[in-house]
Formats: sequence, C-alpha cells, structure tokens
Amino acid sequence: MSSRPRILIADDHNLVADLCKQLLEPEFEVVGIVASGADLVRTALQIKPDAILVDIAMPVLNGIDAAARIKSALRVVKIVYLTMNSDPELALHALDQGGSGYLLKTCAASELVIALRTVLKGQTYVTSMLKTKVEELRWEGKKPSGESNRLTKRQREVLQLLAQGKGMKEVSGILSMTCRTVAFHKYRIMAALGAKSDADLVKYALRNDMIPMSKVPIKTPSTVPKGAGSIQAVA
Repeated sequence: MSSRPRILIADDHNLVADLCKQLLEPEFEVVGIVASGADLVRTALQIKPDAILVDIAMPVLNGIDAAARIKSALRVVKIVYLTMNSDPELALHALDQGGSGYLLKTCAASELVIALRTVLKGQTYVTSMLKTKVEELRWEGKKPSGESNRLTKRQREVLQLLAQGKGMKEVSGILSMTCRTVAFHKYRIMAALGAKSDADLVKYALRNDMIPMSKVPIKTPSTVPKGAGSIQAVA
C-alpha cells in the first residue's frame, strides 16, 4: 500500500490535468482526475484525498464553491487552487473559503510540488507573484470582493448554469427545483447584480471565474468581455 500523499486533480482542460498528473506522480499518488465541480464534490467525498489541486473556473459548479462544500465535510483535506486568475482579491477570497494554496498556471513545475509539500505540512502557500498583495489586503482588513458577497449559495448555482446556456427546464432538473423557482432566483440575481440581460449574467460569471471560456454559449459571442479569451496555450 502506497504511503505517498493522495492527490485529486480537478480541471476541465484534459491537457492541464494530464500534465499535472505527470509532474506529481514521482512524489505523490494521483488518485483521480475530474472535470467539473459537481464531479469533484462527489469524488472527493468518496475517496477522501489528502489534497486537491483545483481550477476555479469549472463547469456545473465553480472550484471555490465546490471546495467549500468539500471542506465542510472533510476538514482535514488541503485545497490548492491552480488558476489563470491573478486577481489578489480573488486569491484572498479563495483562501478565506478554506483554501490552503493559490498558484497560477504560469508557475514552474517545481513550485507546484513545493506548494503541495507546504500545505500538507499544515501551512499556507501563495505564489510569490501574489503573496505580497494578498498579505497587504489582509493587513488592511479588506473584505474580498468575491461574487459570494452579493449572491446566496443557491443563486450562484443558478447563475452558473444559466450563464452556461442552460434553459430554465434544464436548470430545474439539475438543481431539483421547479421552473417557477428558477425564474424567481433569476429575477433576484438580476436585481442584486443590476443585470439587464442574459448577456450581463454571462459577463458577470466570466469576470468572477464562475464559468470557463469553453462553456460560454456560442449564441452569445458578443457577450464575452474584451480580453477574456486571452489565456495561455495550456490553460
């Protein structure tokens, strides 16, 4: 039986997930790879890994909300975010939601390994590119401006599915609620965000890393914020 730390990888980009697996396997035991937030929650609760390497923008349920659910049931699991988003406020929000580490996908392979070693020792790891800014935000006592401050947990779930182009009936089936309830949540979401259209919801979801670019509805290409698609090749 392997005594290596057990790592679960969550990323909807197969290339990134496979590369991470190859980088980690010499030292860690990669016990699974999942491609959505919903699959992450289900798999993590089933196999109980020592640490989870998770992207933030994933389909069905974003990485931060998925990790928060897992931490409520598995308090000892370590969460390390691996993302393209370099916003220090988002990093602070992710850490405040139970994360132990925050890395960018532009980091060196060695930093990924160091981060996992660090969090498995019970410490926090933030990439050097963001560490100073995150610490400054903490010293200032500034509350992270994450979308969770404006929406309830259920509203975030509804918004993410709507922003991915799901219809009312599809959302009601996925979340086990009536279409009338979905419509009510949508009304409350739009009021809370000051959104005037479905396009505004997509823009908001993208800005807050609630959905990956690959899940933006094809029928609304004009809704993508300028620069939102400028990600690196392996992201």
